[in-house]
Amino acid sequence: MRAFALFLGLMLLALAAMAVFSYPAWLLLHPHFDFPFHRIGERIGMLALLVGFVLIARRAKLGDRCSLGYGLPRRLFVRELLRALAIGAVTMLLIVAIMTGLGLLNWSEAQGISGARLASLIGARLLSGLAVGLIEETFLRGAMFTGIERESGAPAAIILTSIVYSATHFFASFHIPAQQVSAASGLALLDGTLHLFADPLQIADAFLCLFAVGVVLACIRAVTGNIAACIGLHAGWVWVMLVAHELTRPVRGQPLSFLLSQFDGFVGWLVLGWTVVLGFALLSFYRRHAVAAAPRLILPPAGSRDSTSPGARGDPAARDSTASPSDSTAGSQPTDNPPRRHR
Repeated sequence: MRAFALFLGLMLLALAAMAVFSYPAWLLLHPHFDFPFHRIGERIGMLALLVGFVLIARRAKLGDRCSLGYGLPRRLFVRELLRALAIGAVTMLLIVAIMTGLGLLNWSEAQGISGARLASLIGARLLSGLAVGLIEETFLRGAMFTGIERESGAPAAIILTSIVYSATHFFASFHIPAQQVSAASGLALLDGTLHLFADPLQIADAFLCLFAVGVVLACIRAVTGNIAACIGLHAGWVWVMLVAHELTRPVRGQPLSFLLSQFDGFVGWLVLGWTVVLGFALLSFYRRHAVAAAPRLILPPAGSRDSTSPGARGDPAARDSTASPSDSTAGSQPTDNPPRRHR
């Protein structure tokens, strides 16, 4: 669990940096820039996380493309990402349609929106979804997954990265007005960021839902060996969710309103059930796809020497490993002309 401890420590260090350095940075920047205090704290935490990530990746030998989940050739990677993006968007649109059919979403916010505004919203949220998918998948299902898998196996990597993935969604954005900023504001910002964890039952449905999403993505990572599909699915889901958040509001006070969490009015018991069902279908699809895409070894006919085999390409190890017993025996017999020694 050394790799998991390193990444968990990195996240705690980023939170500590936010608490300690936010106020000094605010004192330095506020006279010249009108940056909100919470925005400065968030950027400090992100910077600490980025620097620590680079150091850990180098130290733990997780900085190469394969360890980060980018082992596929670029063209195949992009193709898998785009296909998964479409799958993610369609499957999330289906759950939005189910919510609407159950009377759980109010679309009054979408009334009167112009076509240009809608197109701009869809494009902007697509970019946001891709950014979220790229960053989170590289960190979680890329480096962290690889590090844990090497030490403790894929099941541990699936569970632990999914717990971290779910937990990070409850880091709240806590605002402190400029006139209330003081030397203790860094600690207040940290407390406000983590305040949702003070009432675990209030976020239980959302936490379990996001944990299930993390398990599905991590299982796909384990099956495919890369994060192309993970980025695409993640981005597609976030894309549709962000657009839905802009155009709808959750309906409260209905008999089925409990299916949507109090956390964000979207994830919850309904999305959890959908994720479980969808997860089995996605895993079946990607398992078959991974098998179909795997290179097949074509053995040459007996007694022939395949020109495409490693031995034919001059690989000494392959030639040695494919040598016949008779060749080995013949090589061990004494000869009249012993091999010449090279100095």
